[in-house]
Amino acid sequence: MDVKVKYFTDKIEKLCYIDGKSDWIDLRAAEDVVMKAGEWKLIPLGIAIELPEGFEAHVVPRSSTYKNFGIIQTNSTGIIDASYCGDNDQWFFSALAMRDTEIHVNDRICQFRIMENQPAFNLVEVDHLDGPDRGGCGSTGRA
Repeated sequence: MDVKVKYFTDKIEKLCYIDGKSDWIDLRAAEDVVMKAGEWKLIPLGIAIELPEGFEAHVVPRSSTYKNFGIIQTNSTGIIDASYCGDNDQWFFSALAMRDTEIHVNDRICQFRIMENQPAFNLVEVDHLDGPDRGGCGSTGRA
């Protein structure tokens, strides 16, 4: 499957899908960003992607993002649907700084993968479910 990518800058490395290593693709900051503790910013990622119909992208922090930059993603997971596919639909990372930090152009701050959309289904209201009862939230591992 071919996926069209537009770059807004030539200062970041091109996206690279490494088959067999990971199906997540690193995304990079497209500009230098300085943030103070408690500050929120949309960090431009320097790309727009035309996702195939029936697919969406899930954007999450890299495992080292907090350690290296002290930022967290404010929406936990960014979901980009196939309708966000125009020439000016640049991707961003919604970041909250937990400490004063600097992020530089080309720093890897997040990652994404392309997923098929959830299949269509019907929600059916019932009085009881047939599955085994696990004891509710937080009950795993209790004696």
